[in-house]
Amino acid sequence: MTTTAPRLGTALARLLILAAALLGTLLAGAAPASAHAALTGSDPKDGAVVATAPKEVNLTFSEQVAMSTDSIRVLDPAGRRADTGEIRDLCSGAIVRYGVGLRAGLPDGTYTVAWQTVSADSHPISGAFTFSIGAPSTTSVALPDRSAGGGIVGTLYGLARYLSYAGFAVLVGGGAFVLACWPRGASVRPVQQTVVRGWLTLTGATLVMLLLRNPYTGSGELSDAFDLAGLKTVLETKTGAALTSRLLLLGAAALFVAVLFGSYARRTDPKEKKDLSFGLALGGTVVAAGIAGTWALAEHASTGIQPGIAMPVDILHLLAVAAWFGGLTVLLVSLYRTPYVDRSAVERFSRVAFGAVLVLAATGLYQSWRQVGSWSALTGTRYGQLLLVKIGLVCVLIGIAWISRRWTRRLADAKPTGEAPHEADETGEAGEAGTAEGSGETQETTEKTADGTTADAGGPATDEAATDPERAAQLARQRVAVATARRKRERDADPERAGLRRSVLTEAAVAVVLLAVTTVLTSTEPGRTEEEAARGGNASSGPAAVPDRPVDIRLPFDTGGAEGKGIVRLSLDPGRTGANALHLYVERPNGKPLDVPEVKVALTLEAKDIGPLPVAPDRIQTGHWSASGVQIPISGDWRIQVTVRTSEIDQTTVEKNVKIG
Repeated sequence: MTTTAPRLGTALARLLILAAALLGTLLAGAAPASAHAALTGSDPKDGAVVATAPKEVNLTFSEQVAMSTDSIRVLDPAGRRADTGEIRDLCSGAIVRYGVGLRAGLPDGTYTVAWQTVSADSHPISGAFTFSIGAPSTTSVALPDRSAGGGIVGTLYGLARYLSYAGFAVLVGGGAFVLACWPRGASVRPVQQTVVRGWLTLTGATLVMLLLRNPYTGSGELSDAFDLAGLKTVLETKTGAALTSRLLLLGAAALFVAVLFGSYARRTDPKEKKDLSFGLALGGTVVAAGIAGTWALAEHASTGIQPGIAMPVDILHLLAVAAWFGGLTVLLVSLYRTPYVDRSAVERFSRVAFGAVLVLAATGLYQSWRQVGSWSALTGTRYGQLLLVKIGLVCVLIGIAWISRRWTRRLADAKPTGEAPHEADETGEAGEAGTAEGSGETQETTEKTADGTTADAGGPATDEAATDPERAAQLARQRVAVATARRKRERDADPERAGLRRSVLTEAAVAVVLLAVTTVLTSTEPGRTEEEAARGGNASSGPAAVPDRPVDIRLPFDTGGAEGKGIVRLSLDPGRTGANALHLYVERPNGKPLDVPEVKVALTLEAKDIGPLPVAPDRIQTGHWSASGVQIPISGDWRIQVTVRTSEIDQTTVEKNVKIG
């Protein structure tokens, strides 16, 4: 029984549908601009109530960030700027800290700190928190729901990032496939088209990223993509320099492609071709490494621990990905769109792919350790979970590659009879297009040829061709088309070759999925950073008390019953060791007093195993409870728990850590 390979159109359509569906799912599920630097602390802290207005607001980050004049904004309860706009660099050693001065004479109330910056690995980050002077108040500040790097601009930027990776893989991997595995493929039109499209995709995606960079890290408005002042600012950043360098290197890559498919393809002298091949391999490697370096110098590898090792490792990782995925793409196109592919070319690519897998395993292991750092981060963070998905896909891909390798060993190497394969490969499917140009008489001759008669049989068409050069050229194209069709039939009748095509197609589909996961990983906060930020957040939870001044905290609650939502404001005066006066105010969400049947307070110092120390405040009036002589035996980070009961059965306990003493 003859094995028939799937048709090209159907197969590629399925591949594209799979890629689009998976990419959409991953990008939809990912945070629009996941932070790679994280806010690890602030002064004042989130939710703090301070007795007097501070002179400045300080922010501490997990890694270096790029600050502009509007990176930190402090807004008063009415939404007006309360800061001076002067960003202060307070970095010291490994501590990354920036501050902004506050205006003098700020009134009491709740202030909002809104910040937005770009982390050292090129990703925009943003956030906001509040603190209060004197006592909390209502605020009219409304922050945008969209985070930095989100919206339509973030989606387009993420898509351009994905296409840039794909274009790089096809360009570099396709060129390597021709030089190292199938030199005769330099004259095959489908191979040429594939590599050139890889160059066009990478170039176009890089231009789009350069234009979108300003709104991606700033306003989020698509119209700002053509803001010349913003573009000038982008060009002065590390990411802008990397994208510009990539465009310049793509100019050199265009020269490489032109020589590869021009002079190199036309060379017939073995020695000349070998010399040119060496020059192309050397120059192409330098250009490919340079393009890969534009990612390494501007993203993950350029920041964090061991950047001097991480950047060359990242370059090797990208080159290995390109050699495997790009070569796989060109092999897939060759198997489907050319009548003949040397078995030796497939075997050589199999060895190249095996070497690329070894490099990927070594570099990927190092990168995983560097970005994750612990088993808990591997399983408990989004980055770690995506990394596990990527590892699983790589294992699947290796399994499919092993199947392809088995098909390669079984591949029949019997060359088709007739014209030389080189001639058929050079024309590709162009000869088929030539048949459509013939007249009715010529088409009849072609049909006879397909049925078994010779294409140059005697008859009116042949006699006319002898005196008409145009008709002679037309008949020549038809002969090539017939020979091409015959080779395709022979190719499709080979079960081993059909099996190889199917396994390579499956391998390419998984590679598309893997590339999408990798793209999402590049815009996801590394597990190591996420855990460090979480530890910093836990360590700084709750406001730090001002010595000899009251501790004021604000705790939202919801008991779940009727009128079960509200806010508890608790004040501990003087907020130090010894006797303190406790005042507790229970309010509705609109700020009006809420009458509740019972309120209880408990104080715990876990570090010294003290508590919980119960406090039973007395009701003074509607919504106001008080207790005197509340003893704080020693200073430390105390946990204050407030239990609010709003009915006979509805109650809840809320808590917060504060530093007392």
